[in-house]
Amino acid sequence: MNVEVLAVGTELLLGQIVNGNAADIGARLADAGLAHYRQTVVGDNVERITKAITEAVARADALIITGGIGPTQDDLTRDALVAAAGVPMMFSEEYAEHLRAWWERRGRSMPETNLRQAEYPHGAEMIPNEKGTAPGLRMRIGSCWIFAIPGVPQEMLPMIDGHIIPFLVAETGDGTSAIVSRLLRTWGDSESRIAEVLGDLYDTGSNPTLAYLASGGEIKLRLTARAASRAEADLLIDPVETEIRSRLGSLVFAVGDTTVERVVLGLCGDAGWRVATAESATGGLVAAALTSVPGSSAVFAGGIVAYSAKAKVTLLGVPQAIIDEHGMVSEETGIAMARGATERLGADVAVGVTGSAGPDVLEHPAGTMVIAVVTPGGQRARVLRLPGDRERVRAYATTSALHHLRLALTGAWWKA
Repeated sequence: MNVEVLAVGTELLLGQIVNGNAADIGARLADAGLAHYRQTVVGDNVERITKAITEAVARADALIITGGIGPTQDDLTRDALVAAAGVPMMFSEEYAEHLRAWWERRGRSMPETNLRQAEYPHGAEMIPNEKGTAPGLRMRIGSCWIFAIPGVPQEMLPMIDGHIIPFLVAETGDGTSAIVSRLLRTWGDSESRIAEVLGDLYDTGSNPTLAYLASGGEIKLRLTARAASRAEADLLIDPVETEIRSRLGSLVFAVGDTTVERVVLGLCGDAGWRVATAESATGGLVAAALTSVPGSSAVFAGGIVAYSAKAKVTLLGVPQAIIDEHGMVSEETGIAMARGATERLGADVAVGVTGSAGPDVLEHPAGTMVIAVVTPGGQRARVLRLPGDRERVRAYATTSALHHLRLALTGAWWKA
């Protein structure tokens, strides 16, 4: 069964609201083993919504529409369904009484506009809304099942989980199919280089398939398999993951939701070490990443943001002579910052970050960043040339700092 998702709302097109509903629905469809190839967003315009519905029902076996079934004038999904199906609009006196009783129980007078929620296209069935007043709708246009549900996530998700997914699984006649995705996380090489190394796996893979996702300086590899059960899908993925690991080696650092900050904290915990950060250009982003993990207080000693030369000297104990001789953006200063953090915060391990994030030049061209790590086993620093604007440089520097810290903690360190 091929299921499409149509999100209705001009606020989505304007970027005022992020379309998180589509991601939530997509994840649930995948977990249920239902094929899902297309998502569409359309604004609050009845002609455009009608056209989007008409196009979707010609392609899909089922269409899930979110948004546009509230009580206001810009809630036009019902009208569009009527137009697309060529049926009249009906009115449910029974549901109108339900609405009046809902408002009365809360000691409030119901606006007459709420009666729009008692309207429905001829032939549609109402889906109960346990969390609000707008009922969902289920109807058929041609060979396509259509579900219209609220855009409010707290109302939408119970309908998806309790009514729509079970209905669609039953319609497929196969309650055992599964789509399983496994995410391999890599760092240390470009997307294009990794694509070259894995090109034949991408070209020949049909089940499982391979996809690339570059984000925040890391390259994620998604393997997706379809089988009669999750266990069988995992068996299809296992040999491909093994082959990828054999080709990429240490570039693969984690699987699934295991982020680099979790890896770092785990390595510190296993070694019985406490970790600290000393940051300049990243302004505390590395510390924020580490402390975003629940339980990080067990190994995270603290972080110091020392932005100016004076702060580096007074807060971290960086010798003024090092700054005078080598500058604030230097390997020597980075190591001194990291070492100062271990001493001032009582840590065993520390990462120091200093650099020129831009757009103004600070000793070196914008994008020049220094990462330094100090552990009980040694110390090392590296100068990086990172691309992009200020925020992109800072994001890449944060990711790089965490990965250099990870490499140092494993004893692998890194190539100069």
